[in-house]
Amino acid sequence: MNGLITLHNSIFSQVERLSPVVLPTLARFVFAAVFFVYFWNSATLKLDGLFTPTAGAFGQIFPKAAEAVLWDLTQASFLQKAIMVLGAWAEFVLPVLILIGLFTRLAALGMIGFVLVQSFVDVTGHGAAIGAWFDNDALATIMDQRTLWIFLLIYLVFRGAGPISVDTVLRKMRGESASPESAS
Repeated sequence: MNGLITLHNSIFSQVERLSPVVLPTLARFVFAAVFFVYFWNSATLKLDGLFTPTAGAFGQIFPKAAEAVLWDLTQASFLQKAIMVLGAWAEFVLPVLILIGLFTRLAALGMIGFVLVQSFVDVTGHGAAIGAWFDNDALATIMDQRTLWIFLLIYLVFRGAGPISVDTVLRKMRGESASPESAS
């Protein structure tokens, strides 16, 4: 039994030593593989040019207001249009920052806020079922799915981008410690 414990400790002490390098990098890779194209495509549907929201953005972000005016974008208020444009830009910029590892912690916080607002709109505006934790229904996508999304982003908030990132390159250029434990 002692031999098995020693083997276990030997193997997993090596795994633990690698975790500051592997886990933040893997978290960013998983974000890119699962969410990057999703958010990028969503953003492209919301803008016509750099600063002009689309009727699709109106319907996605303000579904009840858009439906009330038959998706006539000219009926959207200035504030609604500003929110649509800023939301689309957030869908472009924040994932890119996470992908390259620049201002990763702030970008992940921004994405958490984005996902929370997106979930609120999905439930209150689009009638999506929120579901519940511990309900034995993995298809209740809002609560279960978005919890996993946010967990991935929370990991990046706490651990940063890891050593393979622009954050680490900038830290090295400033002469600061670039140890994996302190990587942003």
